[in-house]
Amino acid sequence: MKILFIGDIVGKSGRATVKELLPSLRSEHAIDLVIANGENVTHGKGINEAHYKEILSYGIDVVTLGNHAFSKSEIFTYIEKADRLVRPYNITPMDVGKGFIEVDLKGTKVIVLNLCGSIFMNNVEETPFDSMAKLLPFFKDKIVIVDLHAEATSEKIAFAHQFKYTCSAVLGTHTHVQTADERLIGSCAYISDVGMTGPYNSVIGRDITEVLDKFKGFEVKTFTVSEDKAQFCAVLIDIDESNRRARSITRLQIRP
Repeated sequence: MKILFIGDIVGKSGRATVKELLPSLRSEHAIDLVIANGENVTHGKGINEAHYKEILSYGIDVVTLGNHAFSKSEIFTYIEKADRLVRPYNITPMDVGKGFIEVDLKGTKVIVLNLCGSIFMNNVEETPFDSMAKLLPFFKDKIVIVDLHAEATSEKIAFAHQFKYTCSAVLGTHTHVQTADERLIGSCAYISDVGMTGPYNSVIGRDITEVLDKFKGFEVKTFTVSEDKAQFCAVLIDIDESNRRARSITRLQIRP
């Protein structure tokens, strides 16, 4: 089984790049499932219903979120009917939406789970370690793909080592900077951060001048998403359905 996971899609240029590249990638690599982090899809923070439906139309099967999951209040009007949208299981509010979903791929059950790290993050109700340990009995004999949306690389690496024989993939998101540490930890595909599918000439997706002004001490209340063409960051994972073990993880980065 081949799974493509696309890193944080940021703004208009990120969406456009997915639309442009995904069909050919899906065909070229015979991809069975496409997952994408979409917490920055709408103007760089949060996701509205129109953009959720838009990126699904480009060939994405499951959309995960992160610490900005509830940044747009509109999400509360559609999240319960959005059956392919996964919010972080362990952040508040915990009584809306789905923290994981199950996908049936030709008889093979795949769990897509979204967790937030507990270091330098807000509104985290319980650690990802505690959440994962609690959920594992429900995931028996299923392929488990985790989007671990976290700041600290140490937390992500430790999590992968803790669950290296129960998760098929632990994929870091949030920092928007792709790391070069993709590898197999036990039978689990791992990378500290998949990277950002968003404006290439930017500061993690934001307008460079505004960010520089902030660092120079000027008051900047909001940051504008850069309108530059986007890079495409993702990982391709190959999993053996017979034993749920990852065979390989390949890092992809396509620059404009």
